Amino acid sequence: MEPKMPRKERQIIATTITLLAVVFIYGYIIYKKYILENPELVYNLEFWGRKFFLMIPIMIGSLIILMIIFAIVNKILTNQDMETMTDEMDKLIELKALKISRWSTNICFLLAIGSQAIGKEPWVMMAVLVISCFAGAIVEAIAKIYYYKKGV
Repeated sequence: MEPKMPRKERQIIATTITLLAVVFIYGYIIYKKYILENPELVYNLEFWGRKFFLMIPIMIGSLIILMIIFAIVNKILTNQDMETMTDEMDKLIELKALKISRWSTNICFLLAIGSQAIGKEPWVMMAVLVISCFAGAIVEAIAKIYYYKKGV
């Protein structure tokens, strides 16, 4: 029995859901543990820099764990190993999705710089920069799914 959704699409969706889950859970923990106790931390850029810098290894570790779980579940369900080779279509889809992701991230970066040009607080720029990174990853995932369904 062939799955209804191709493996690459399932993997992209699982990665995106994991990314969103880690961001929201980590954000909730930071809010509950630090911001509720001391609302003035919102204005402390050193605090935000440290917390988001710590988030990078957490994100990488969670994605590695997801890939291991995905490979195990795939092996159990289909009795096939994960494909390690990519063909030309996969590479083209990767490039097109990356291009779209870069443009969306660049636009968000300009919005972050623009927030400072119109006199917003520095934490607004920091928040927009962090959001732009995650928005770029989500836009890239959506573009990949679109190109896998539509074709290149």
